[in-house]
Amino acid sequence: MSAKRSRKPASPARKPKARTAWYRGSKLLDVLVLGAWSMVLFRYWITGKIFLLLHPDYMWLANGAAIVLLGMASFKLFQKKTVNQAPASHSTLLPPSVSSFILLAVAVVALIYTPRAFASETAIQRGISDSLTLTRAQPQRFVRQMSSEERTIIDWIRTLNVYPEPDAYTGQGVKVSGFVIHPDDWPEGYLMLSRFVLTCCAADAYPVGLPVQLAVSRQAYAPDSWLEVEGKMVTATIDGQRQLTIEPTKLETIPEPRNPYEY
Repeated sequence: MSAKRSRKPASPARKPKARTAWYRGSKLLDVLVLGAWSMVLFRYWITGKIFLLLHPDYMWLANGAAIVLLGMASFKLFQKKTVNQAPASHSTLLPPSVSSFILLAVAVVALIYTPRAFASETAIQRGISDSLTLTRAQPQRFVRQMSSEERTIIDWIRTLNVYPEPDAYTGQGVKVSGFVIHPDDWPEGYLMLSRFVLTCCAADAYPVGLPVQLAVSRQAYAPDSWLEVEGKMVTATIDGQRQLTIEPTKLETIPEPRNPYEY
């Protein structure tokens, strides 16, 4: 009888408390990840840096994602825990908390880092010399009607792609802007005025450009600086190749435009 009376009741299980702590920690981490990525996309949207990453046709996707992620973070923050809610039992390559921490770390880096437009070093690496007379998209005809002074660099390249004889454009007026490149195998009296072309995003950007014939050494114009060049078209032989070249009547240094790419 005394043995039976001395038995103590079993202590209550602590699993519900552990589950509650897990849920709160997981919920907070999810809110931080969703909120951080929403802030990244909003930052690029508001500051205009999204132009350095995406083609304008696809910017609405990033802007819409910023709004959706903010809504998901708000919903998760005010979501109430359901009764007996437990962690999911499925297996993953990485624990959910580790994956979330990685996503959060990448978002923090994206918030700190400021994207920059591609410049001369990247252009040379991606083959600017191969883009003088060809573009990735090769039209069968060119019907856009405009004066020669209204053509951008990519418009001139597309025109050359249809009819690549430089002499056909000699004497035509030109007014274009771009960043400066000093090709290693060109004489000191020539520089390249270039722009990157985006078809989807920065990952597929490729450079196109036009030679500019100078009356002085190209060292007067630093690589990666932006110029607006006004003048006329001539044919010049550069590095053994006849090329359509700008003979400038006016060279003006300009700040890097908000949207530095062509499309």
